[in-house]
Amino acid sequence: MNILYLLIPLAMLFALVVGLLLLWAIRSGQYDDLEGPAHRILMDDDDPRIPTQPPASGSGGRGAAKERREADGQAPTSRRPEEAGSGTRDG
Repeated sequence: MNILYLLIPLAMLFALVVGLLLLWAIRSGQYDDLEGPAHRILMDDDDPRIPTQPPASGSGGRGAAKERREADGQAPTSRRPEEAGSGTRDG
């Protein structure tokens, strides 16, 4: 019976700490976006076709390649070489 004098204040202290942590989490925005992480896990960040750095302006890119082809008299292509396969993306 004497143990209750220790356990009841410890339980109340524990409930107070949990309540304060919950209030801190709510106020700091931990529960603002509940669906974002679920959608981000589905994004394919390791796709080799995704550029890691944007091309420097004036040094290339699709626009410059198109201008070079037109200047050489070649017909412009409508697809990138990696898309010229089956037309669908297999993942």
